[in-house]
Amino acid sequence: MTTITNIEDLRILAKRCVPKMFYDYVDSGSWTESTYRSNESDFQKIKLVQKVARNMENRNLKREMLGIEMSMPLSIAPTGLVGMVHPDGEILAARAAAEFGIRYTLSTMSIASLEDIKREVNKPFWFQLYVMRDRKFMRSLIERAKEAGCDALVITLDLQMIGQRHKDIKNGLSVPPKPTLRNWINLLTKQRWCWSMLKTKRRQFGNIVGYVDGIDDPSSLSSWTSQQFDPSLNWDDIAWIKEAWGGKIILKGILDAEDAKLANSVGADAIVVSNHGGRQLDGALSSIAVLPSIVEALKGTSTEVFIDSGIRSGQDLLKAVALGAKGGMIGRAYLYGLGAMGQEGVTKALELMRNELDVSMAFCGETDVNNVGRHILVPSTIPDPFK
Repeated sequence: MTTITNIEDLRILAKRCVPKMFYDYVDSGSWTESTYRSNESDFQKIKLVQKVARNMENRNLKREMLGIEMSMPLSIAPTGLVGMVHPDGEILAARAAAEFGIRYTLSTMSIASLEDIKREVNKPFWFQLYVMRDRKFMRSLIERAKEAGCDALVITLDLQMIGQRHKDIKNGLSVPPKPTLRNWINLLTKQRWCWSMLKTKRRQFGNIVGYVDGIDDPSSLSSWTSQQFDPSLNWDDIAWIKEAWGGKIILKGILDAEDAKLANSVGADAIVVSNHGGRQLDGALSSIAVLPSIVEALKGTSTEVFIDSGIRSGQDLLKAVALGAKGGMIGRAYLYGLGAMGQEGVTKALELMRNELDVSMAFCGETDVNNVGRHILVPSTIPDPFK
């Protein structure tokens, strides 16, 4: 494939390049995957109003998110195991994001560590924190994030337990891959990935191995992580995290207007309307479907509203902004690019989204993304799942 025109082209390429267990980890949801599919399809139901004979010169896509000017209203969402989609994947994606003028978010469950991103990229980025039983380790992560130059902390709230992801179970997902016959056969078809992986030293969870006592091999790591997600997480826990961090916090995983109000009450600088990409509660509403009610719930507050789950184009991003989101976050869209072409692929994904956002906005008669609102949407197609 010589001409890449959309994110779907990158997905097809990624499927050819990435080992099956890691491709399926990216491109799947939980249970029946109904929420995973509706995240995308619900965006398509929203229709745009075309305007003509407007001066479309001097268009502007720049927008602030948390007071940080982004080249467009977008950031890269935290995703685990990025360094298994492409060797040194977190570093490559963080470089691409920094060069593009948007923020990259590093996951707690990343292959490259906080220190790797600081050393290899040396630009501000965000860090995503899972709430774990080991509070001492969490505090150390927070301090390491400060030292690495992170300027916002993303706290994921919807992973107190892990949704059942059938493909991961069937594939025997592990880091590094278990040396089974099935895995070896598949890896033989992904020789570029194998060769690149041999050349990197990063093949474990970099934020954990070496920082937790007794974690020195894959089996001990697997056992530790499976026990660490804290089912007792509640709103009171946000206070001590906020105090320990001392900076801006983003609460990720909000799907309910009342939860959005609670997030504001505990001091969230921003929330992310998210269903974890359809990877947790299958049967939950899509993120774009609940966005309007959450924006309404936070009207008049200082808490910014971001959205992830389902954004596959700049036009999807435009629709989210029109419905009140300050910005969007992408996971799969950039991971497809990373798996297909490394850093160049991430840049390509961002370029595609920027162009789609720019052109679609112009067709709707707007030249500044900061002026985009519901007036560019066909009213009857705006989601209202609670009627």
